[in-house]
Parts: sequence; C-alpha cells; structure tokens
Amino acid sequence: MKKRIFIAIHYLEIGGAEISLIGLLSALDYSKYDVDLFVHSHQGELMPFIPKEVNLLPEIPAYAYIERPMKDALKAGQWGVVLGRLKAKWQMRQYRRKNHPTEGSAVFQYVFSAVEPYLPSLRKFGEYDLAISFLTPHNIVLNKVAAKKKVCWIHTDYSRVDVDTALELPVWSGFDHIVSISPDVTRTFLQKFPTLSGKIVEMENILSPDFVRGRAEMIPAETIEQEMPREQGVTRILSVGRFTTAKNYDNVPDICRRILEKGIAVKWYLIGYGGDEALIRQRIADCHMERHVIILGKKSNPYPYIKSCDIYAQPSRFEGKSVTVREAQILCKPVVVTDYATARSQVAHELDGIIVPLANADCAEAIAQFIQNQPLQRQLVSYLHSHDYGNVAEAKKIDLFV
Repeated sequence: MKKRIFIAIHYLEIGGAEISLIGLLSALDYSKYDVDLFVHSHQGELMPFIPKEVNLLPEIPAYAYIERPMKDALKAGQWGVVLGRLKAKWQMRQYRRKNHPTEGSAVFQYVFSAVEPYLPSLRKFGEYDLAISFLTPHNIVLNKVAAKKKVCWIHTDYSRVDVDTALELPVWSGFDHIVSISPDVTRTFLQKFPTLSGKIVEMENILSPDFVRGRAEMIPAETIEQEMPREQGVTRILSVGRFTTAKNYDNVPDICRRILEKGIAVKWYLIGYGGDEALIRQRIADCHMERHVIILGKKSNPYPYIKSCDIYAQPSRFEGKSVTVREAQILCKPVVVTDYATARSQVAHELDGIIVPLANADCAEAIAQFIQNQPLQRQLVSYLHSHDYGNVAEAKKIDLFV
C-alpha cells in the first residue's frame, strides 16, 4: 500500500519556500505516496502549479484568517483567531520590553501559539504515515494532525532572526526530524537550539531545471523588453524577492547611485511585493533614482525577466538559501550576491557567481568592477552552461522519514 503524506504551508504566493515546495511536490514518487496538501489560505500565483497527483484539501476558514487583517477576521466571525492575535500582540510587546530585539521578529511564533487553541482539529483527515510542516511556525502540524512521524523545515538564517527560544524549543522538539536546507542554515539554527542537533537532516531546496527553463520561455523576449528594455551601453540588473528587511532592497537606490557616479550606465529592476515597498520608493526618491531603479511589481512568472537581464543580483542582508539565485544560475546568468552569512553555501566566488561586500559603497565598487569585467562574466556563464543545477534526487530523502 502507498504511504499517506500530509504537507502544510500557509499559502502559495511567490517566494523561495513556496517555490521549493512546488519543486518537492513535482519530484515525489506518486507510485509510493498519496499526498494531501493543506494550504491555510488558497491564495498565490503558485496555486496552479500544484501537481495533478496531489490532493488539495479544502480551505478551512479559521486557518485562512490567521494572517489576514484582523478586521477581515472579525467580519468573517473568526472571534477565536482575533482573540489569539490580540493575545499574541500583548505577549510580543512584553517580550520586546524584556529583550529589546534589534533584528527579525518572533511575532509569528507568538501568533501561532496563541491562535492554535481556537483552530479546529485536522484529525478528521485520518492518520498519516508522515506529516510535514513546510514553513514556520510549526504548531499546527505538531498539535492538529494525526501522523506516525512528523517532520518540519528550516528555511532561515537564524543568526539574523530574533526568537523566543523558550517558546519555540518545545515545538521543534516535538518533531521526529528537522530538515535544514543547507549546512549554514544548520549551523545558525543549532547556535539557537544546540540540543536539537540529533534531529537535523539536510535536504536542499528542490528545483527542476526543466520547470525553470520551460517557464522562462512562456513570455516572448519582445514582451519582456517593453518593461525592461535593452539600451546600448546600459547594464540591466534584476533582483527578485519579497520587499522585506532581509532582501535589503531599500539600499538598492543608494548602491545604484554610487555605480552611476563611477560613470557606468545601469538600471536596476526589482520584481516583488511586500511591506517595504513604500520605504523602497522613498529611498528611490531620496536618491533621485526614479529613472534607474524601477519597481516592476509582483510577477506570477519572473523567469522570463531573469532570462532577459544582464546580471542577476541578490543584495540581501541575510538569507537561508536563495531559491532565485539558483534559478538565475539554471538560466545561466552572471550572479552577484552580497556577503551574507550563508552566501558561500550558495555561490563559489568567481566560479559560478561573485560575492560582494554588503556595505553600500563597497558593494557598488565591486558591482561596478564586475560590470566592466566582461571576461569574468563570460567565464561564469560558460561554467553555468556546463553544470547541472538540478537536484530532484533530493526528494528521495523523504523515504528516510516514512
């Protein structure tokens, strides 16, 4: 008989973890597994890419409103969710008064811990051989799902995230295994939770080169160039990701300004969405970069834009392991990443990309040099053409858990 697997995630908006989940679902062996996917809120551009073999479980209103505005939850009669959210807000305020966190936030752990008692059980779907919680917080799979084995995922550089370890440790400890997407992610996680080392299994984000390349061909280059036009002597840099503190897009206007001051013509395009958009637009105005830093917004298919750019840049403050960097490498683009803590687990400097300093002035200097170094760019592209960045075989590690 086939094994039953339950997988949970918040939603399927464009994002690294969400794309990685689609990669995992696409790579599973459905002759061995029956897979039920529970998406809290049935929203996001990646919903159509759920493989046909996967059984998408129905949306349950209480779960769908966990992360929606509280006024919407009130209108929908989700009083428990609202009460839990208010309790979490108070708990987080108390935590901040005592600990004064400077980066990151434990807020979602507080929200899920406080809301969970008001959520209906998911045991009505029966007992599974394996239950997977793909994105933190992991309370729901731990406490609401019946399964013989339970596994959760780490996608974050924990050296840059403030967490209430006393609140989180019991949740992580309740799982049979914890999947880490890279050695650096493992290292930073164990700095916070050293007692969990025996539960760690490393499994890379799964990406299918055929999926990435196929999607990159779905929009003609002529259409892309209406938004991201080729101009003689102008280098087009592209970054893709949520507009959050981690991605550091608020510093792109200043970096771009410094590159231009060196006499190098450049335009830097940003694809994404998120809470930092107003801040980024303000920084663009402050630096007078309206003609050089262009926000293209949310794109359901960013791959044709990656294929068309001259350089792909990930200027992050911190990352777990960037899925878009790997996608750019699959599409054979010269890649630039900043020297965040996990950068070297992703890019081999001057072999399949370059690593530049995070500080704006030094970052701009290094990118300017890279733009002018055409032989190095060609060398990187040649290397990428001759190497396979697919890793669908990673999905076989699921066999270890059931």
